[in-house]
Amino acid sequence: MIDIAGAVAVESIDEASRDQPDPAHVAVGVRGVAAHYGDPLREQRVLDTEVGLVDRSHRGVIAVPGEERAGWLHTITSQHLTTLAAGDGTELLVLSPHGHVEQHALVAEDGETTWLDTEPGATEGLLAYLEKMRFFSRVDPRDATAERALLSLVGPAAPEALGTLGVTGLAEPDLVAVPGPKFAAGAVPPRASVRYDVRPLPIGGWARRGPLGVDLLVPRSAMDQVVAELRGAGVPVAGLWAYEAIRVAARRPRLGVDTDHRTIPAEVDLIGPAVHLDKGCYRGQETVARVHNMGRPPRRLVLLHLDGVTTDQPPTAGTPVTLDGRAVGFVGTAVLHHELGQIALAVLKRNVPDDAALLIGATAAAIDPS
Repeated sequence: MIDIAGAVAVESIDEASRDQPDPAHVAVGVRGVAAHYGDPLREQRVLDTEVGLVDRSHRGVIAVPGEERAGWLHTITSQHLTTLAAGDGTELLVLSPHGHVEQHALVAEDGETTWLDTEPGATEGLLAYLEKMRFFSRVDPRDATAERALLSLVGPAAPEALGTLGVTGLAEPDLVAVPGPKFAAGAVPPRASVRYDVRPLPIGGWARRGPLGVDLLVPRSAMDQVVAELRGAGVPVAGLWAYEAIRVAARRPRLGVDTDHRTIPAEVDLIGPAVHLDKGCYRGQETVARVHNMGRPPRRLVLLHLDGVTTDQPPTAGTPVTLDGRAVGFVGTAVLHHELGQIALAVLKRNVPDDAALLIGATAAAIDPS
Protein backbone atom coordinates (compact mmCIF):
# COMPACT_ATOMS: atom_id res chain seq x y z
CA MET A 1 0.00 0.00 0.00
CA ILE A 2 3.03 2.26 0.19
CA ASP A 3 2.81 2.65 -3.61
CA ILE A 4 -0.73 4.09 -3.54
CA ALA A 5 -0.89 7.67 -4.77
CA GLY A 6 -0.48 10.16 -1.92
CA ALA A 7 1.18 7.70 0.49
CA VAL A 8 3.67 9.33 2.85
CA ALA A 9 5.99 6.76 4.40
CA VAL A 10 6.41 6.72 8.18
CA GLU A 11 10.20 6.79 7.92
CA SER A 12 10.16 9.84 5.63
CA ILE A 13 8.65 11.82 8.51
CA ASP A 14 10.52 10.21 11.40
CA GLU A 15 13.63 8.19 10.71
CA ALA A 16 13.57 6.88 14.28
CA SER A 17 9.92 5.77 14.19
CA ARG A 18 9.03 2.48 15.84
CA ASP A 19 6.65 1.88 12.94
CA GLN A 20 9.31 0.68 10.56
CA PRO A 21 9.74 -3.00 9.72
CA ASP A 22 12.48 -4.88 11.52
CA PRO A 23 15.71 -4.71 9.45
CA ALA A 24 15.71 -8.51 9.18
CA HIS A 25 12.25 -8.34 7.63
CA VAL A 26 13.23 -5.55 5.25
CA ALA A 27 16.00 -7.85 4.03
CA VAL A 28 13.38 -10.43 2.96
CA GLY A 29 11.12 -7.97 1.18
CA VAL A 30 8.88 -6.48 3.89
CA ARG A 31 8.19 -2.85 2.99
CA GLY A 32 7.38 0.22 5.03
CA VAL A 33 3.87 1.52 5.69
CA ALA A 34 2.15 4.86 5.14
CA ALA A 35 1.73 7.39 7.93
CA HIS A 36 -1.04 8.97 5.85
CA TYR A 37 -2.33 9.42 2.31
CA GLY A 38 -2.53 13.20 2.27
CA ASP A 39 -5.27 14.03 4.78
CA PRO A 40 -4.79 12.28 8.14
CA LEU A 41 -7.71 14.00 9.88
CA ARG A 42 -10.14 13.00 7.14
CA GLU A 43 -8.73 9.47 7.31
CA GLN A 44 -9.44 9.44 11.06
CA ARG A 45 -13.03 10.52 10.54
CA VAL A 46 -13.50 7.67 8.07
CA LEU A 47 -12.16 5.13 10.58
CA ASP A 48 -14.22 6.62 13.38
CA THR A 49 -17.55 6.71 11.54
CA GLU A 50 -17.39 4.30 8.60
CA VAL A 51 -14.56 1.94 7.56
CA GLY A 52 -11.10 2.26 6.09
CA LEU A 53 -8.25 -0.08 5.18
CA VAL A 54 -4.99 0.34 7.12
CA ASP A 55 -1.65 -1.19 6.14
CA ARG A 56 -0.15 -2.82 9.24
CA SER A 57 2.03 -5.22 7.29
CA HIS A 58 5.10 -4.07 9.20
CA ARG A 59 3.96 -6.10 12.23
CA GLY A 60 5.87 -9.28 12.97
CA VAL A 61 4.20 -12.66 12.47
CA ILE A 62 5.20 -15.92 14.15
CA ALA A 63 3.81 -19.31 13.11
CA VAL A 64 3.55 -22.06 15.73
CA PRO A 65 2.68 -25.41 14.15
CA GLY A 66 2.86 -28.69 16.05
CA GLU A 67 0.34 -30.97 17.71
CA GLU A 68 1.15 -29.75 21.23
CA ARG A 69 1.03 -26.03 20.44
CA ALA A 70 -2.13 -25.13 22.39
CA GLY A 71 -1.13 -26.79 25.65
CA TRP A 72 2.45 -25.56 25.29
CA LEU A 73 1.45 -21.93 24.73
CA HIS A 74 -0.97 -22.28 27.64
CA THR A 75 1.87 -23.14 30.02
CA ILE A 76 4.28 -20.38 28.98
CA THR A 77 1.97 -17.38 28.48
CA SER A 78 -0.71 -15.52 30.44
CA GLN A 79 -3.71 -16.77 28.44
CA HIS A 80 -5.90 -19.88 28.83
CA LEU A 81 -5.27 -21.78 25.59
CA THR A 82 -5.87 -25.48 26.23
CA THR A 83 -9.23 -25.28 24.44
CA LEU A 84 -7.87 -23.22 21.52
CA ALA A 85 -9.50 -24.52 18.32
CA ALA A 86 -9.76 -23.59 14.66
CA GLY A 87 -11.59 -20.28 14.37
CA ASP A 88 -10.42 -18.94 17.73
CA GLY A 89 -8.53 -15.70 18.24
CA THR A 90 -7.37 -14.02 21.45
CA GLU A 91 -4.47 -12.09 23.01
CA LEU A 92 -1.59 -13.22 25.20
CA LEU A 93 1.33 -11.82 27.18
CA VAL A 94 4.78 -13.06 28.05
CA LEU A 95 5.75 -11.80 31.50
CA SER A 96 9.06 -11.59 33.32
CA PRO A 97 9.53 -13.66 36.49
CA HIS A 98 8.47 -10.53 38.41
CA GLY A 99 5.30 -10.08 36.34
CA HIS A 100 6.45 -7.25 34.07
CA VAL A 101 5.11 -7.21 30.51
CA GLU A 102 7.77 -8.38 28.05
CA GLN A 103 5.70 -9.39 25.01
CA HIS A 104 2.15 -8.89 23.76
CA ALA A 105 0.72 -10.78 20.78
CA LEU A 106 -2.62 -11.32 19.10
CA VAL A 107 -3.56 -14.89 18.24
CA ALA A 108 -5.33 -16.60 15.33
CA GLU A 109 -5.76 -20.38 15.25
CA ASP A 110 -6.49 -22.18 11.95
CA GLY A 111 -6.57 -25.79 13.14
CA GLU A 112 -3.03 -26.59 12.03
CA THR A 113 -1.01 -23.57 13.12
CA THR A 114 -1.31 -20.89 15.78
CA TRP A 115 -0.42 -17.49 14.33
CA LEU A 116 0.91 -14.72 16.56
CA ASP A 117 1.26 -11.12 15.37
CA THR A 118 3.20 -8.61 17.39
CA GLU A 119 4.81 -5.18 17.32
CA PRO A 120 7.42 -4.40 14.65
CA GLY A 121 10.77 -5.02 16.25
CA ALA A 122 9.37 -7.44 18.85
CA THR A 123 9.41 -10.59 16.73
CA GLU A 124 12.98 -11.58 17.50
CA GLY A 125 12.48 -11.35 21.27
CA LEU A 126 9.20 -13.27 21.26
CA LEU A 127 10.56 -15.98 18.97
CA ALA A 128 13.70 -16.34 21.10
CA TYR A 129 11.52 -16.88 24.18
CA LEU A 130 9.39 -19.49 22.41
CA GLU A 131 12.43 -21.36 21.14
CA LYS A 132 13.99 -21.30 24.60
CA MET A 133 10.85 -22.84 26.08
CA ARG A 134 10.44 -25.65 23.52
CA PHE A 135 12.33 -28.36 25.42
CA PHE A 136 10.83 -31.63 24.12
CA SER A 137 7.44 -30.23 23.12
CA ARG A 138 6.19 -31.10 19.63
CA VAL A 139 6.08 -27.52 18.34
CA ASP A 140 8.09 -25.67 15.73
CA PRO A 141 7.82 -21.86 16.05
CA ARG A 142 9.24 -19.78 13.20
CA ASP A 143 9.32 -16.19 11.98
CA ALA A 144 6.61 -16.05 9.28
CA THR A 145 6.64 -12.29 8.63
CA ALA A 146 7.91 -12.83 5.08
CA GLU A 147 4.97 -15.20 4.47
CA ARG A 148 2.06 -13.29 6.03
CA ALA A 149 0.99 -9.64 6.12
CA LEU A 150 -1.50 -7.92 8.39
CA LEU A 151 -4.05 -5.47 7.03
CA SER A 152 -6.86 -3.99 9.13
CA LEU A 153 -10.39 -2.94 8.26
CA VAL A 154 -11.07 -0.34 10.96
CA GLY A 155 -14.38 1.26 11.83
CA PRO A 156 -18.00 0.40 12.64
CA ALA A 157 -18.67 -0.80 9.08
CA ALA A 158 -15.68 -3.19 9.00
CA PRO A 159 -17.76 -6.41 9.17
CA GLU A 160 -19.87 -5.29 6.21
CA ALA A 161 -16.77 -4.34 4.17
CA LEU A 162 -15.37 -7.80 4.85
CA GLY A 163 -18.19 -9.22 2.77
CA THR A 164 -16.29 -7.98 -0.30
CA LEU A 165 -13.76 -10.72 0.41
CA GLY A 166 -16.44 -13.39 0.81
CA VAL A 167 -16.67 -13.54 4.61
CA THR A 168 -19.74 -12.52 6.59
CA GLY A 169 -21.18 -13.03 10.05
CA LEU A 170 -18.07 -12.59 12.20
CA ALA A 171 -19.16 -12.58 15.85
CA GLU A 172 -18.32 -9.61 18.06
CA PRO A 173 -15.48 -10.03 20.60
CA ASP A 174 -16.52 -12.17 23.57
CA LEU A 175 -14.85 -10.86 26.74
CA VAL A 176 -15.10 -12.64 30.09
CA ALA A 177 -15.84 -10.24 32.95
CA VAL A 178 -12.83 -9.65 35.21
CA PRO A 179 -13.68 -11.01 38.68
CA GLY A 180 -13.19 -8.98 41.83
CA PRO A 181 -10.32 -9.48 44.27
CA LYS A 182 -10.07 -12.82 46.08
CA PHE A 183 -12.59 -14.52 43.81
CA ALA A 184 -13.51 -18.17 44.32
CA ALA A 185 -11.60 -20.85 42.42
CA GLY A 186 -13.49 -21.82 39.28
CA ALA A 187 -15.21 -18.44 39.00
CA VAL A 188 -13.46 -17.73 35.69
CA PRO A 189 -14.49 -20.04 32.81
CA PRO A 190 -11.71 -22.35 31.55
CA ARG A 191 -11.35 -20.59 28.18
CA ALA A 192 -9.51 -17.60 26.77
CA SER A 193 -10.44 -14.41 28.62
CA VAL A 194 -11.38 -12.86 25.28
CA ARG A 195 -12.42 -14.66 22.11
CA TYR A 196 -12.07 -13.12 18.67
CA ASP A 197 -13.92 -14.86 15.84
CA VAL A 198 -11.54 -16.08 13.11
CA ARG A 199 -12.68 -17.20 9.64
CA PRO A 200 -10.73 -18.34 6.55
CA LEU A 201 -10.55 -15.97 3.60
CA PRO A 202 -11.24 -17.45 0.12
CA ILE A 203 -8.10 -15.72 -1.15
CA GLY A 204 -6.04 -17.37 1.62
CA GLY A 205 -5.33 -16.38 5.18
CA TRP A 206 -7.83 -15.41 7.87
CA ALA A 207 -10.07 -12.61 9.08
CA ARG A 208 -10.15 -11.91 12.83
CA ARG A 209 -12.80 -9.68 14.44
CA GLY A 210 -11.26 -7.45 17.09
CA PRO A 211 -12.01 -4.38 19.21
CA LEU A 212 -11.33 -1.84 16.44
CA GLY A 213 -12.56 -3.78 13.42
CA VAL A 214 -11.34 -6.79 11.45
CA ASP A 215 -7.71 -7.84 11.00
CA LEU A 216 -6.76 -9.64 7.78
CA LEU A 217 -3.77 -11.98 8.08
CA VAL A 218 -3.13 -12.76 4.42
CA PRO A 219 -0.38 -14.32 2.33
CA ARG A 220 2.05 -11.51 1.61
CA SER A 221 1.94 -12.53 -2.05
CA ALA A 222 -1.84 -11.88 -2.08
CA MET A 223 -1.69 -8.53 -0.32
CA ASP A 224 -1.99 -6.43 -3.50
CA GLN A 225 -5.01 -8.44 -4.65
CA VAL A 226 -6.78 -8.01 -1.29
CA VAL A 227 -6.14 -4.26 -1.35
CA ALA A 228 -7.36 -3.99 -4.93
CA GLU A 229 -10.59 -5.89 -4.21
CA LEU A 230 -11.43 -3.76 -1.18
CA ARG A 231 -10.59 -0.47 -2.89
CA GLY A 232 -12.56 -1.58 -5.93
CA ALA A 233 -15.58 -2.02 -3.64
CA GLY A 234 -15.19 1.56 -2.40
CA VAL A 235 -13.25 0.99 0.83
CA PRO A 236 -10.90 3.99 1.30
CA VAL A 237 -7.36 3.68 2.58
CA ALA A 238 -6.13 5.29 5.80
CA GLY A 239 -2.66 5.68 7.22
CA LEU A 240 -1.11 4.56 10.46
CA TRP A 241 -1.54 8.01 12.01
CA ALA A 242 -5.30 7.64 11.70
CA TYR A 243 -5.20 4.13 13.16
CA GLU A 244 -3.12 5.30 16.12
CA ALA A 245 -5.54 8.14 16.87
CA ILE A 246 -8.46 5.68 16.96
CA ARG A 247 -6.46 3.31 19.16
CA VAL A 248 -5.54 6.04 21.64
CA ALA A 249 -9.14 7.27 21.89
CA ALA A 250 -10.16 3.65 22.61
CA ARG A 251 -7.46 3.47 25.34
CA ARG A 252 -5.76 0.44 23.80
CA PRO A 253 -2.13 0.33 25.04
CA ARG A 254 0.76 -0.53 22.78
CA LEU A 255 3.76 -2.60 23.87
CA GLY A 256 6.95 -0.57 24.20
CA VAL A 257 5.19 2.78 23.74
CA ASP A 258 2.52 2.82 26.43
CA THR A 259 4.53 0.41 28.60
CA ASP A 260 7.97 0.47 30.13
CA HIS A 261 10.24 -2.12 31.75
CA ARG A 262 8.25 -1.94 35.00
CA THR A 263 4.75 -2.26 33.56
CA ILE A 264 2.51 -4.99 34.96
CA PRO A 265 -0.71 -6.02 33.16
CA ALA A 266 -3.10 -4.50 35.70
CA GLU A 267 -1.59 -1.04 35.20
CA VAL A 268 -2.47 -0.85 31.50
CA ASP A 269 -5.83 -2.65 31.34
CA LEU A 270 -4.42 -5.87 29.87
CA ILE A 271 -5.94 -8.18 32.50
CA GLY A 272 -9.27 -8.41 30.66
CA PRO A 273 -8.11 -9.20 27.12
CA ALA A 274 -4.76 -10.91 27.66
CA VAL A 275 -4.63 -12.55 31.13
CA HIS A 276 -6.62 -15.46 32.52
CA LEU A 277 -6.75 -15.06 36.30
CA ASP A 278 -7.55 -18.67 37.20
CA LYS A 279 -5.49 -20.79 34.78
CA GLY A 280 -2.75 -21.87 37.16
CA CYS A 281 0.98 -21.26 37.12
CA TYR A 282 2.98 -19.47 34.45
CA ARG A 283 5.93 -17.10 34.60
CA GLY A 284 4.92 -13.90 36.40
CA GLN A 285 1.62 -15.32 37.67
CA GLU A 286 2.38 -14.65 41.36
CA THR A 287 2.67 -10.90 40.76
CA VAL A 288 -0.53 -10.85 38.68
CA ALA A 289 -2.47 -12.67 41.43
CA ARG A 290 -1.04 -10.59 44.27
CA VAL A 291 -1.78 -7.25 42.61
CA HIS A 292 -5.29 -8.34 41.60
CA ASN A 293 -6.13 -9.51 45.10
CA MET A 294 -4.82 -6.27 46.61
CA GLY A 295 -6.91 -4.36 44.05
CA ARG A 296 -4.48 -1.45 43.69
CA PRO A 297 -1.72 -1.63 41.06
CA PRO A 298 0.93 1.04 41.68
CA ARG A 299 0.19 2.89 38.41
CA ARG A 300 -2.69 3.27 35.97
CA LEU A 301 -3.25 3.98 32.29
CA VAL A 302 -5.12 7.24 31.63
CA LEU A 303 -6.25 9.30 28.66
CA LEU A 304 -4.93 12.86 28.80
CA HIS A 305 -6.30 15.94 27.05
CA LEU A 306 -3.51 18.39 26.16
CA ASP A 307 -4.14 22.10 25.84
CA GLY A 308 -2.15 22.46 22.60
CA VAL A 309 -1.41 26.13 23.33
CA THR A 310 2.36 26.14 23.71
CA THR A 311 2.96 23.76 20.77
CA ASP A 312 1.00 22.02 18.07
CA GLN A 313 3.37 19.04 18.19
CA PRO A 314 2.31 16.12 20.43
CA PRO A 315 4.96 15.10 22.99
CA THR A 316 7.20 12.15 22.24
CA ALA A 317 6.72 8.82 23.97
CA GLY A 318 8.54 8.65 27.28
CA THR A 319 8.24 12.37 28.09
CA PRO A 320 7.71 12.82 31.85
CA VAL A 321 4.34 13.95 33.19
CA THR A 322 4.78 16.25 36.20
CA LEU A 323 2.62 17.46 39.06
CA ASP A 324 3.83 20.35 41.22
CA GLY A 325 7.31 20.00 39.75
CA ARG A 326 7.78 16.26 40.30
CA ALA A 327 7.48 13.42 37.83
CA VAL A 328 4.37 11.26 38.36
CA GLY A 329 4.44 9.23 35.16
CA PHE A 330 5.23 9.24 31.46
CA VAL A 331 3.51 9.89 28.15
CA GLY A 332 2.95 6.94 25.83
CA THR A 333 1.28 7.54 22.46
CA ALA A 334 0.30 11.17 21.78
CA VAL A 335 -1.81 12.09 18.74
CA LEU A 336 -3.89 14.84 17.18
CA HIS A 337 -7.47 13.54 17.15
CA HIS A 338 -10.01 14.84 14.64
CA GLU A 339 -12.57 15.60 17.39
CA LEU A 340 -10.71 15.59 20.71
CA GLY A 341 -7.66 17.61 19.66
CA GLN A 342 -4.34 16.64 21.22
CA ILE A 343 -4.73 13.53 23.37
CA ALA A 344 -2.31 11.03 24.80
CA LEU A 345 -2.15 7.80 26.73
CA ALA A 346 -0.04 8.07 29.86
CA VAL A 347 0.93 5.84 32.76
CA LEU A 348 0.63 7.70 36.07
CA LYS A 349 1.07 6.90 39.73
CA ARG A 350 -2.13 5.51 41.20
CA ASN A 351 -2.47 8.33 43.75
CA VAL A 352 -2.59 11.12 41.14
CA PRO A 353 -6.15 12.53 41.41
CA ASP A 354 -8.37 12.86 38.35
CA ASP A 355 -8.50 16.65 38.73
CA ALA A 356 -4.72 17.10 38.97
CA ALA A 357 -3.18 20.02 37.05
CA LEU A 358 -0.55 18.11 35.10
CA LEU A 359 2.25 19.35 32.87
CA ILE A 360 4.10 17.69 30.00
CA GLY A 361 6.98 20.07 29.52
CA ALA A 362 5.18 23.42 29.19
CA THR A 363 1.94 21.83 27.97
CA ALA A 364 -0.97 21.59 30.40
CA ALA A 365 -2.72 18.24 30.56
CA ALA A 366 -5.91 16.97 32.18
CA ILE A 367 -7.04 13.42 32.92
CA ASP A 368 -10.19 12.23 31.16
CA PRO A 369 -12.12 10.69 34.08
CA SER A 370 -14.65 8.79 31.96
